[in-house]
Amino acid sequence: MNARIAPSAEISVDPDAIARSARTVIATEAAAIRALEPRVNGDFVQACRLILGCQGRLVVSGMGKSGHIGRKIAATLASTGTPAFFVHPGEASHGDLGMIMPQDVVLALSNSGETDELLFILPVIKRQGIPLIAITGNPRSSLAGQADVHLDASVSSEACPLGLAPTASTTAALVIGDALAIALLEARGFTADDFARSHPAGSLGRRLLLHISDVMHHGSDVPQVGPDATLTQALVEMTRKHLGMTAVVDEQNRLLGVFTDGDLRRALDDDGVDLRGASVASLMSRTPKTITADKLAVEAAQLMEKHQIHALIVVDHERHVVGALNIHDLLRARVV
Repeated sequence: MNARIAPSAEISVDPDAIARSARTVIATEAAAIRALEPRVNGDFVQACRLILGCQGRLVVSGMGKSGHIGRKIAATLASTGTPAFFVHPGEASHGDLGMIMPQDVVLALSNSGETDELLFILPVIKRQGIPLIAITGNPRSSLAGQADVHLDASVSSEACPLGLAPTASTTAALVIGDALAIALLEARGFTADDFARSHPAGSLGRRLLLHISDVMHHGSDVPQVGPDATLTQALVEMTRKHLGMTAVVDEQNRLLGVFTDGDLRRALDDDGVDLRGASVASLMSRTPKTITADKLAVEAAQLMEKHQIHALIVVDHERHVVGALNIHDLLRARVV
């Protein structure tokens, strides 16, 4: 039967008591984490060696709150270069053991080290010769004793005043998992580009994987006129292509300059300019900022921000115009 919970109106709230309780939890869990540092020893290194030498995947398993921590550890490992997935130990004994192959390594989590669902499947794992790494809060437990490598996640006390709810113990297990993930990441030489490949939908993935060629306008969508074009012809081209500028190119399609909305405003403000008779070549910027198609889209955003411009011409290494883009293209691609 569920415990009765009194309506909130009947509870007297003491702000100081609430603050003290929260600070006690933080202090308790911080102490549990600090106690882990001296335990990074040969066992931790051996665990990393087993995982680095694994020809299959790292299979993480745990029950209850340890299972929730295990899922997070598996996700962190998988996103940082260590192929990993979570198997529920209860489901494992009803068929999911078939997901664990001889070339895998198993990482089992249990604070007590006596979780029945884990101990029940251990004989099958050991019979296949699968290496077992255990994270427990009891180095003398059954799980710790059967493990090839045991990582000690014991804590002096839980943050729960009843000493019942897993709090400091789950935090300690999670930190050990994070320590494994980052140690393995560095050992593998895992880079930001590698991370982005496993996060293509995230902002980091877009910033690190999207190239200029993926977002630029090309072909007939690129605004461009010859150097003899009139101001009217240049404005018509800019209006049709909606980029706020036009490239000025020679007969070989090499970039001579760029005419922008800003150039137009400066020309209108200059009484010495014959707007009817002037060619676009006499009004264009002759040293425009450009970028190549193989650069990252984020580099275009940085270039625009640095020089306070809103569009770029894309050129090849011989300055042939191959594309164009503006800030709106980067916004649509969610690069900025």
